[in-house]
Amino acid sequence: MVSAYRQVLDMESASSLANQMQEKNVGTWNCLIDGYMRSGNVEVAESLFDQMPVKDIISWTSMIKGYSSNKRYREAISVFYKMTEQGGIVPDEVTMSTVISSCAHLGVLDVGKEVHMYTVQNGFVLDVYIGSAMVDMYSKCGSLNRALVVFFNLPEKNLFCWNSIIEGLAAHGYAREAMKMLGKMEMESVKPNSVTFVSVLTACTHAGLVEEGRKIYRSMSDEYSILPNTEHYGCMVALFSKAGLIQEALGLIESMEFEANAVIWGALLDGCRLHKNLEIAEIAFNKLMVLEPRNSGYYSLLISMYAGENRWRDVAEVRGRMRELGIEKICPGASWIELDKRVHLFAAADRSHSASDEVYLLLDAIYDQMGLAQETEYAY
Repeated sequence: MVSAYRQVLDMESASSLANQMQEKNVGTWNCLIDGYMRSGNVEVAESLFDQMPVKDIISWTSMIKGYSSNKRYREAISVFYKMTEQGGIVPDEVTMSTVISSCAHLGVLDVGKEVHMYTVQNGFVLDVYIGSAMVDMYSKCGSLNRALVVFFNLPEKNLFCWNSIIEGLAAHGYAREAMKMLGKMEMESVKPNSVTFVSVLTACTHAGLVEEGRKIYRSMSDEYSILPNTEHYGCMVALFSKAGLIQEALGLIESMEFEANAVIWGALLDGCRLHKNLEIAEIAFNKLMVLEPRNSGYYSLLISMYAGENRWRDVAEVRGRMRELGIEKICPGASWIELDKRVHLFAAADRSHSASDEVYLLLDAIYDQMGLAQETEYAY
């Protein structure tokens, strides 16, 4: 009955029934932990796990999978290390693929390599689940060569594995290789899905391959009966916009059967900036003011375009609107670096890191050595 309540996520009834037992067996504990994790009540699951007198592989795996499904990837990896070092439990393929996936989400390459080494040292077979997770992890952590080695050594590849390597090639700028991989995928009778086409179209966008992008976009519906979604339209709008085909990009947006989102209009606006099309930029900007009226990036972009045309009255008007809404220019992005198995996130003029004072002192010293201290200014 506890399991039945768990299946429908009625954890109050499941817990009440379990508490009536004189002694809970390990299966009951595991059932409760899994249910609370699936319902998003991580703290209760943690408390139950700590109370367990005896833990088996299902107990540990439930915690690892639960943390991962709740996007608490660091905790998932931490429990894996405790499991192998303190618990004396040998993980199974499900555990390993979940831990590798957590490494992918965090972008921690060194930890991912350690986990990979663990699978080798402990005799895990490179099956489709562990192998696909490794391909995805190495691709997302920026180690494309390792991803390719694992990929080509896999005796069996599923759709997720193909999508991961195509996405990795696309992200690293290998557009034509991504398209070739799509061809190999088709030759091995693996049918691509909508995610596959997002990756390939993204590759075409980054490389400026307009005609190739058109062909792939058409084949998606003509050959595979996959209707384009927001992401596919976004890729094509970005592809056309970057190539200067601004009117065609706008026409595609207007032909959509659903409302374009901010990503699509933003891609068009950025293309207008690149190719100095102020008329369509104003159309895109007005749409974006409905969708994301407090995004300072759109205001800044339009101000820059107006300034380039010496339209100072319009510059003043947009800035005035920003002041009225209390919108301030924010940092447009951030970078990160992995150091000592930790990912450090930082942005321009960032002082959030605990070692920021030391970082800026070192930066001063570097500028002094370069002889640029008097000539270069940077924001604190």
